[in-house]
Amino acid sequence: MRVHAIQTGVVRVHNRQRHGKGHGLKRFVNTLLDTTWTEAMPIYAWVIEHPEGVIVVDTGDTARTTTPGYFPAWHPYYRFALRLDVRPEQEIGPQLRTLGIAPHDVRWLVLTHMHTDHAGGLAHFPKSEILISREELRASQGTMGKMRGYLPHRRPDWFAPREITWVPEPLGTFPKSYAVTRAGDVRIVPTFGHSAGHVSVVVEEKNGTLLFLAGDTSYSQANLIAGVIDGVCSMGGGEKAEARTLERIRALGAERDMVYLPTHDSESTARLEERRILPKPLARPSESRAPDRAPARSA
Repeated sequence: MRVHAIQTGVVRVHNRQRHGKGHGLKRFVNTLLDTTWTEAMPIYAWVIEHPEGVIVVDTGDTARTTTPGYFPAWHPYYRFALRLDVRPEQEIGPQLRTLGIAPHDVRWLVLTHMHTDHAGGLAHFPKSEILISREELRASQGTMGKMRGYLPHRRPDWFAPREITWVPEPLGTFPKSYAVTRAGDVRIVPTFGHSAGHVSVVVEEKNGTLLFLAGDTSYSQANLIAGVIDGVCSMGGGEKAEARTLERIRALGAERDMVYLPTHDSESTARLEERRILPKPLARPSESRAPDRAPARSA
């Protein structure tokens, strides 16, 4: 089994999105009103070459985001708080081919959530079985889905995902999970918070090390350790859900050797290549810390 990181362009968001302030709707408003921007953060997708078939986790975004009218002009988040840079050759389809994998050879596509930088490349996978949580699918549909920042009108006509059915099979600190593979070495766990039905994928290697493909549970490993809650969760699962998710991830990392791989952390590729595990003991969570304040390599 081999795991690859594919970078599908970069994204910039307001700093208050990465490190939120306030509660409820005010938290989201503070994110919109922020005038400072993060550095260019990577948009990673993940490829698992498994004996049972190729698994892709998230699709990254599409170069079509530069097309006028692609994003709804009425939505304040797309007008004021998001900057994407994805070139056609950076989309996941062409990049898979550089690994010798054709998109139609992908057996399973797991979507951590339906935000555009994680699901914008759906068009490359018409032949794959797509897995998504029921909670996420429902939250992302219709007019309310658009209000929350999803783009249901941009999905391919053939999009018909299979909803994940949670079973009471614990994975460490997570009381339920879903096995993608028959071997049970690739599992999905619910990590609600950033979005209403956010999930993460956990790969167990032969030596017992866990690779935690984290999506947007946090924007960096430093934010995970510090317990930093993002600035857009009020439009998703909420602060309490995200805090509970971060606590479960930290507890899992305390129990097991685990490599933590969030989508927008520029250190994720190095941690994957070096199998750099989450440090133990973990720091006590505190939002008073500002772990993302400085280095360009720490997204």
